[in-house]
Amino acid sequence: MVSSSGTEPRRVTIHDVARSAGVSRQTVSRALNDKDEIDGSTKQRVLDAARELGYRPSRFARGLVRQDTTTIGLVIPDLLNPFFTEVAAAALEAARTRGWHVVVYDTADSAEEELGTLQVITSQVDAVVGYFRCSEDDLERFTRGAPVVLIGREHHTARFSSIRIDGEEGVRAAVAHLVARGHRRIGMLDHDGRAEPSIRREWFTTAAAAYGIDAGLVVGADQSADGGGAALRTLLAAHPDVTAVFTFNDIIAIGALREARRLGRSVPQDLAVIGFDGLQLGTLVEPPLSSVALDTRKLGALAIDQVGRLLTGIDPLGADGLVVRAELRPGGSA
Repeated sequence: MVSSSGTEPRRVTIHDVARSAGVSRQTVSRALNDKDEIDGSTKQRVLDAARELGYRPSRFARGLVRQDTTTIGLVIPDLLNPFFTEVAAAALEAARTRGWHVVVYDTADSAEEELGTLQVITSQVDAVVGYFRCSEDDLERFTRGAPVVLIGREHHTARFSSIRIDGEEGVRAAVAHLVARGHRRIGMLDHDGRAEPSIRREWFTTAAAAYGIDAGLVVGADQSADGGGAALRTLLAAHPDVTAVFTFNDIIAIGALREARRLGRSVPQDLAVIGFDGLQLGTLVEPPLSSVALDTRKLGALAIDQVGRLLTGIDPLGADGLVVRAELRPGGSA
């Protein structure tokens, strides 16, 4: 890595190697690709400079000479969840406009599968983008110098970039919307697959406290429509006076909508429901789902744009990562 005026080290680029070896960028590319057009001593000088600087001769760098197709590895926790499918579709569309290929990896929302994916992914792609729960130390070790863009969390490693999701104001608006309609017993159906409460639960708890609402009416839900239905049954069995629910995501919310009807509760008259994600699917249910909505097309496009910047040695947008904010999108369910 090379340093920049005492700041955190930045990712070494092909330009740094060329400068250190005293050759052109094209010569660096030829040396890294073992071309015959340069003499042995120059080639060795370039290789020594690349090794000393910690430059990773990626397939992207080789493509500067051989015109290889750039391939991006997109890591998704669960393609059965339409939110991740929408983000993946947007990333594929953005990559297609650049002539890039995208290989999608589904980790089944498993930490073990995620690490297994990382062990093989770097040899197959030029850069990695997606959702990860493992530490940055593991990411740095397994990706071995490849550019990495994290979605939904911050980054601290110099050669990484990130796109964070900020839903705090959107969740506060959702709670305010429910309170304005007379709801005082508001529950939450949270993600049950994490050892610690989700950040979305923290946003809900903060908003509930601001409006003097009991924030303890929370039940964990499996990430599916069936999980949402089961969680709603559990919540209402323990707290039958609940008149509104906020859910971790729209899939859980859709399951809660279906279960409310089974229980004889009309939505939103007897039970108001607000999800999180803003899926297109939410507009197709009856009543249309109210949701704290994210722009999934923007998420996917930004991720690919950040990858492009990292691959070409351009500083990514937002030194501390970009932020995509979620906003309340009222529907008929609340």
